[in-house]
Amino acid sequence: QIAIKFTNEPPQGIRAGLKRTFSAINQDLLDVSNMPMWKPLLYTVAFLHSTVQERRKFGPLGWNIPYEFNSADFTASVQFIQNHLDECDIKKGISWNTVRYMIGEVQYGGRVTDDFDKRLLNCFARVWFNEKMFDSTFCFYTGYKIPVCKTLEQYFEYIQLLPAIDSPKVFGLHPNADITYQSNTAADVLDTITNIQPKESGAGPGETREAIVYRLAEDMIEKLPPDYIPHKVKDRLIKMGHLNSMNIFLRQEIDRMQKVITVVRSSLNDLKLAIEGTIVMSEASKGYLPPMECCTLSYYINSFSSCIVISLLQNLRDVLDNLYDARIPQVWKRVSWDSSTLGFWFTELLERNSQFSTWIYEGRPNVFWMTGFFNPQGFLTAMRQETTRAHKGWALDTVTIHNEVLKQSKDEIKAPPSEGVYIHGLYLEGAGWDRLHSKLIESTPKILFVQLPVVHIFAVNTT
Repeated sequence: QIAIKFTNEPPQGIRAGLKRTFSAINQDLLDVSNMPMWKPLLYTVAFLHSTVQERRKFGPLGWNIPYEFNSADFTASVQFIQNHLDECDIKKGISWNTVRYMIGEVQYGGRVTDDFDKRLLNCFARVWFNEKMFDSTFCFYTGYKIPVCKTLEQYFEYIQLLPAIDSPKVFGLHPNADITYQSNTAADVLDTITNIQPKESGAGPGETREAIVYRLAEDMIEKLPPDYIPHKVKDRLIKMGHLNSMNIFLRQEIDRMQKVITVVRSSLNDLKLAIEGTIVMSEASKGYLPPMECCTLSYYINSFSSCIVISLLQNLRDVLDNLYDARIPQVWKRVSWDSSTLGFWFTELLERNSQFSTWIYEGRPNVFWMTGFFNPQGFLTAMRQETTRAHKGWALDTVTIHNEVLKQSKDEIKAPPSEGVYIHGLYLEGAGWDRLHSKLIESTPKILFVQLPVVHIFAVNTT
């Protein structure tokens, strides 16, 4: 318990990464081979090592899964290249396929489990490890060349001249990736600052925390949608066809929505009572459950009941703190969905509920907001089942989902498709969308997310 955890994190930036990599190299390793290809290959592996580590800071834009690349990968790659140069025939030259396979599939690729990450790593190996790397014009990116040096000091002098802050283009990323990274870093810092703020009400001028939260709770209770009445929902489903796969899906979604509405309403009402003083909500009220043998059964049952009450009080304290910080309380998040702020979350609650109530009481919508479902995969499966049943002789196992991005927006759709469903609410990250030609394009600078038009999703029999 008194030990100190020491973590050796990779430094930020290509310059710092190369410095650390070359500080672990000695002059003997530089001079281990007389072949002119040795030093450029060594530097390229070092550059790749810094690049794969640096991409991790960009989150899922850098790697789908953040891998723990470390110095062992670099050492193993260097050892392989040294052995390969020692054994290769001077007339035939380097076997680039072997080098690329060993780096992209074995040394660094051995850690990679995602197919798209493997493609990316092999792409780096294909572009950087070939005969062109020995040309004087070759560069990883503008200003990032392979230096011609004989000593470690010369390498360090060159590395020192590299920019302190790298453009995301050096790592093969769009400039927008840096905006995402900076935004996430700033959000983490602000979250940490918010978490360590004192939670008690101050005696200074202005509204207290409790008064602000009480007013917010009242406002939210007023806007909260009414509960679904089970027998009315059942009657509507029978009229619509309660055995239809899409209606079964709707019933499951309404059940989940009702659970969220119930949890939110009860916790807000309890919070109001706690702020008024009807329920005690102090940290001092925490207790413990005594051992069974130390007390009578009735005393034990009373203590058990009080422990349940204490758990509820802790939830109320969490709701109070999070509402004041405009964050989603944990007890709400457990039964619902994630969102960036409380305001967005509550707006989504109203919009999700609106889609369900419109569907059940007014009929099936022309366009579905697919990201407003608790289980969007279930929605697609229900659509597939519905299409399969509509065609005699089709089997569910042989029916696959296809899609087509339309040119219309949600408001321009006036009727549902003859087969399948129209959906909206999908966003692109890391790419733009050409509406005229219906294809992916490069991201527009400073625009991180692009909303897709309506998408027609339908099922096709593969046989």
